[in-house]
Amino acid sequence: MMNLNLQEYLPVLIPLLILQVGLAIFAIVDVLRHPHYRIGNRLIWIIVCGLFSFIGPICYFAFGRGVDQ
Repeated sequence: MMNLNLQEYLPVLIPLLILQVGLAIFAIVDVLRHPHYRIGNRLIWIIVCGLFSFIGPICYFAFGRGVDQ
C-alpha cells in the first residue's frame, strides 16, 4: 500500500486551492453583476461556477459572459 505524505505536497496544493477558490468567487460575483449571457442564464452559471472547480469559471468567461453594452 502507498504511504502518502501530504506535507510534501502542501507547497503545491495550497496555491492551487487559493487559485481555485479565488477564481470561483470572482466568476460568481461577475455572474451576479453581469446582466447579459451568451449561453444560459444566471442560475445555470452560478451552479456551473460553484460545482466545477477550475473548468466552470473558465467556461463562464470563455463562453457564457455576454458583451457589455
